[in-house]
Amino acid sequence: MSVPEPAPVKDAEANPERRGSSFAALRHRDFRLLWLGQLISGTGSQMQLVAINWHVYILTKSPLALGIVGLVRVVPIIVCSLVGGVVADAVNRKRLMIVTQSVMLLSAAALAFATYSGLKSAWPLYLLTAISSAAVAFDNPARQAILPTLVPPEDFPNAVSLGLIVFQLTMIGGPALAGRLLASYSPAIVYAFNAVSFLAVIAALLMMRASGRAGGDEAEVKQSGVSLSALKEGLLFVWRTPIIVQTMTLDFVATFFASATALLPIFAAEILQVGARGFGILAAAPAAGAVVAAFVMARLGNVRHQGKTVIVSVAVYGAATLAFGLSRIFWFSLLMLALTGAADTVSTVLRQTIRQLVTPNQLRGRMTSVNMIFFMGGPQLGELEAGAAAALIGPQLSVITGGIGCLIAALIAILTARSLMSYEKQG
Repeated sequence: MSVPEPAPVKDAEANPERRGSSFAALRHRDFRLLWLGQLISGTGSQMQLVAINWHVYILTKSPLALGIVGLVRVVPIIVCSLVGGVVADAVNRKRLMIVTQSVMLLSAAALAFATYSGLKSAWPLYLLTAISSAAVAFDNPARQAILPTLVPPEDFPNAVSLGLIVFQLTMIGGPALAGRLLASYSPAIVYAFNAVSFLAVIAALLMMRASGRAGGDEAEVKQSGVSLSALKEGLLFVWRTPIIVQTMTLDFVATFFASATALLPIFAAEILQVGARGFGILAAAPAAGAVVAAFVMARLGNVRHQGKTVIVSVAVYGAATLAFGLSRIFWFSLLMLALTGAADTVSTVLRQTIRQLVTPNQLRGRMTSVNMIFFMGGPQLGELEAGAAAALIGPQLSVITGGIGCLIAALIAILTARSLMSYEKQG
């Protein structure tokens, strides 16, 4: 299957020597700035995600209340992401990201202030989490759409892998650091750190040389403006591209059934009995496996039989989730969580590379916004499903049945997703 290549970056020349490097994309200044900014900001964001889950559990002692955290994260994304994609294809993407990062900064600062003031109810946590998620619905399409313009085409798979590496590094450092802080201090200190961390991405965006425009000239940008016809154009492109539909659907179904992260506070406190520090380590375990897998993917570059590899990775993800649900041994639970992270990373690198390379630059924001509904909606709605199931049948059985559901989804994909099964990037 041949795919259109993204427009090359003007100041980046193709260099065969780069293809053997695990860090080829970091040689490009703009990508390096964004990568480093996300390393700092992402650490703060992951700390806050862990702190909010722990904070809600301490306030409510309710599995369903933990599941609602996932709901308030995903509803704004579902409501706002399609508009966010249209906006990302119509305005300067750098400026849009500066606005969204500023909104998330203010939300984190409000969380810190409310907690320092003696928060007694979970609803402010839900409200401010929802505001941050709405900002993410605009930020993520802009960030994903600008990424292929920061590196030449031959370094794009490496850029995707390095982007996942930094994300997973933050998921290791963030939860582990949050766990240590939560064991001794109020969640407010975590929220305050996250607020400050957003300044790193804002600074990186201000220093970048890339224009941030969605098209090659102002006329093209104006033509694609914010309108219902622009939204329809993006939706039709996704719908008429089977490989995109199949990767999005598989991702949604798998993460909906196999999302166990919302229940980690219960596993840490009641099943494995390892407390707040153990909770931080458990939350970081998937990222540890993911970093190893991302480094391997960065080194390999292009992987053969990409479509089949995506489906196998989803099956491994489901099997590891099932094993985690059965475990009562701390080290084995950590190992299975690490395996879920590794499998998810292999699938994510390949899915993101496929989608970005088959999508024209002027449509990437809209394609990414549709994908957000699947990519972020699956695990967040899965957290609600896991919390509700845990309230009915217990946390372990909730995770076990989720792992089985993920395995069934992989089997259905093998039988029905023909475009994905046969996908092999040429060149």
